[in-house]
Amino acid sequence: MANLRLISLNKDPQNEPSVSCCDKVATSETEILSRLTSCCPNTRQGPQEWIIGLIDTPAGPVPRISSEWTKTEHWQHIKCRTSAYRNGYDVQPGLYAVGSPDANSDVIATANYKYSFDIVRRDLKGLNLWVLVLDTKGINVWCAAGKGTFGTEEFVRRIRAANLDQIVNHKRVIVPQLGAPGVSGHNVTRQTCFRVVFGPVYSKDIGEFIRGGYKAAPEMRIAKFPLRDRLVLTPMEINPAMKKYPLFAVIVLFLFGLNPEGIIFADAIKGGLPFLILGLLSVLSGAFLTPLMLPFIPFRSFALKGWITGMLTIFLASKTMGLSQGTNPLLTVITYLFFPALSSYWALQFTGSTTFTNMSGVKKEMKTAIPVYLAVLVITVLLSVVFKMQQWGVI
Repeated sequence: MANLRLISLNKDPQNEPSVSCCDKVATSETEILSRLTSCCPNTRQGPQEWIIGLIDTPAGPVPRISSEWTKTEHWQHIKCRTSAYRNGYDVQPGLYAVGSPDANSDVIATANYKYSFDIVRRDLKGLNLWVLVLDTKGINVWCAAGKGTFGTEEFVRRIRAANLDQIVNHKRVIVPQLGAPGVSGHNVTRQTCFRVVFGPVYSKDIGEFIRGGYKAAPEMRIAKFPLRDRLVLTPMEINPAMKKYPLFAVIVLFLFGLNPEGIIFADAIKGGLPFLILGLLSVLSGAFLTPLMLPFIPFRSFALKGWITGMLTIFLASKTMGLSQGTNPLLTVITYLFFPALSSYWALQFTGSTTFTNMSGVKKEMKTAIPVYLAVLVITVLLSVVFKMQQWGVI
């Protein structure tokens, strides 16, 4: 049976040899804690205060983790929601302990995306469990299962690397339901003798799932996606779009300001301002309004949903804000061709964040939508050239 033994992370390492946090070999408790709480695996996170000690096991010390979030972590989670930590926000794969687990305690698996990991450890407060963290390259369970990083091969590797058979008396690992597409239960059992039990969708239901004899109530199997969940995901779509907006603005202002005698600033502002506003509205339509209204917009296709929302947004803006380019038929065609397509494009980016589609559905939709976007872009460029030639009196 594993014995709980807490070690203060503020322990003075005086007179102990200095060991790099990324050394491949760590033989003492001090070295293990040094490696886990400093630069590995991600230097951007700073000191990993969520590791609060070690638990002795027959396979060696296992880090014990806190179920509380620090103020720094709360701020990091906000940054995650705005895509600042979209890549590289991870924890070191391996085995961790929540509470005071022993040889009879259950083992649950999760991904090494730090935000997912934090939600899991918070939801496990008050429980005594082992947490097996797979190397999913910093991707959440659901997406990693689709990409194959939360998969059978990595699962087997982590079970063996943790010497799990030496730590627990049972042969059972609870896997999140959303990880099921990537994990073959019978192959895991064949290679490790550990049985895969698919748990509930949400980690907050783990305690009730275990107390219920490893049976999930029907509501535990449902992946909900209410308005609040859709709303908190929109900043991750708006941020990348707005990073590209300055380039769009430069192109628009250059196009309208370009004259045979040079760049006329007044023409650039007068002609380009309506298009700059329409560009912002397209981002708002595709990356914000479409996700919010997702269940109510007709059709299953995200591209079509975004196009419908974009068309309505551009139409209403043109009529109510005086942005209509009706004085020039070419500009009118460009307006209603390009901007709804732009809204559609940003709406399509939201497919990976929802419960509305799957990997094959996303690939099928992209196969159809991307050529359409490219065609719209080419036509828009050609029409813009014709517009400028007309403006200059060339044709």
